Amino acid sequence: MKKLCAILGLIFASNVHAAAIYPIDRAAILAGSVFDLKVEFDTVVNEADLTVTINGVPAKDMLKATPKFIEKENGANASSISLANVAIDKPGQYVVKASDGKSSIEVTWEVYGTGARKAKNVILFIGDGMTIANRTAARILSKGIKEGKYLGKLSFDDMPNMALIGTSGVDSIVTDSANSMSAYTTGHKSSVNALGVYASRAKGNLDHPKVETIAELVKRKTKMAVGIVSDAEIEDATPAGVVAHTRRRSDKDIIAEQLFQSRADVIMGGGSAYFLPRSTPGSKRKDDKDIVDLFRKTGFSVATTDAEMKAAAKSGTSKLLGLYHLENMDGALDRHVLKKGSVDKYPDQPDVADMTKAAIDVLSRNKDGFFLMVEAGLIDKFNHPLDWERSVYDTIMLSNAVQIAKDFAAKNKDTLILVTPDHTHGLSLVGTVDDTKPSAEMRNKIGVYEQAGYPNYPKADKNGYPPSVDVSKRLAMTYGNYPDYYETNRPKLDGPFVPSIKNSKGDYIANPQYKDEPGAVLRIGNLPQSADSGTHTADDGVLNASGPGAERVHGFMDNTEVFRTMVDALGLGRK
Repeated sequence: MKKLCAILGLIFASNVHAAAIYPIDRAAILAGSVFDLKVEFDTVVNEADLTVTINGVPAKDMLKATPKFIEKENGANASSISLANVAIDKPGQYVVKASDGKSSIEVTWEVYGTGARKAKNVILFIGDGMTIANRTAARILSKGIKEGKYLGKLSFDDMPNMALIGTSGVDSIVTDSANSMSAYTTGHKSSVNALGVYASRAKGNLDHPKVETIAELVKRKTKMAVGIVSDAEIEDATPAGVVAHTRRRSDKDIIAEQLFQSRADVIMGGGSAYFLPRSTPGSKRKDDKDIVDLFRKTGFSVATTDAEMKAAAKSGTSKLLGLYHLENMDGALDRHVLKKGSVDKYPDQPDVADMTKAAIDVLSRNKDGFFLMVEAGLIDKFNHPLDWERSVYDTIMLSNAVQIAKDFAAKNKDTLILVTPDHTHGLSLVGTVDDTKPSAEMRNKIGVYEQAGYPNYPKADKNGYPPSVDVSKRLAMTYGNYPDYYETNRPKLDGPFVPSIKNSKGDYIANPQYKDEPGAVLRIGNLPQSADSGTHTADDGVLNASGPGAERVHGFMDNTEVFRTMVDALGLGRK
């Protein structure tokens, strides 16, 4: 029990019975935002002996809410008490104490307000899993480098404000996209796989203490529009984090319904499988609900191709649902160069940059402004399987999307733009691979320091994409965390890399598909054999920002402070 208390960072009296208070200690809460207060005990306690106070005042009186007491939560010998959908309007420090008459626990919250509204629009770009190496390689491939100086910059390189971002969550130093995105959209820390909730001991995925997201705040307190764009499944963790509340990010059929209920004005990405009734080929729903039809009936234009999206955006619509793939969309390298993946099945998928333009065109028709989240989700999807070329082409695509937002902001100077990863990967650029070196071993073809020189990728096209990655002198990119796999030091031209497969014992082993590639070397993984791909890292991310409110972005920031930056710019904590 003492170890548990230390982990939770909670202060207990002797003979402790209390286990946790949510929101947790040191939570920073926007004044007027809605949340659930929950206290969990480790044993069955007498309701008559319970007291929960905030700055010495009974919580039910201060929060004007009726407590819900559960004597045996989940049928176990442990009690809990909760107050749902509450808010604190006055900024200040609040000490929450809970006691069962014998022992007590306390946490401290900071409730903060905001000044007047500074920005009419906020655009948050997420380069999911984007590392420094992704940015560096994208700059080399798209702009070129000569004698140590780049011949151009990515669109977000010269944004005036920058900060390092800490990404750790409540339960681990290494986060996933669910709780890291929740930190951006709610200002609260959470746990791996959790969206818009604190991960309590409740058994039901939808029964955990909720915290309000920025999209919900915008819809409740203003007349602004809301947009959500991703090239991953639109129910995936990052886009879902804008509106969803569930302990498990895998609840994608539920998240699809929550997206509809959110009243967001623009929703675009992959993942149509969770919007279609189970009788439809390709559907992954467990019921006969037709979520697309629900959107249509509430006035949404619906697009399934790039052409349909562009036509809808020009039509004057104020509501747009775009679903361009049953699952994740294809990445930029496959769509623009290799024509692999599922490009033959979905030949008219829009680019993230084109989706960004369409979203801005639709949302900017709202005279009260908009909040837009755009995710380049496949940077992460390709970093996981160690497919760096694909992740870098998608980083170039993110740069193109940000440029569209910057062009809009140049004419609409009341627009705050933020560009950040939600977490990082263990990718590094160490030199070049030179096929002309006379060696059968690929490792001896790697040049470091002065032997690296420069790669010989052809000049990029107007969108920043070199027309070939299969060149004789390539970037040498290495991952620091990986399963067993065959390292070929060559681009995967036949389709996205699959580094490992499961054997009969259920362990992941190197995929033999690549063992006979010239110079292939078996790399024994440094991750558990349960890992099928590379994993996230706890390295800091880099946040770039411009526009009204960007002055808050500097130095080192916790990821929850990104939420604070956005709500401060929009004045959402001002009565």
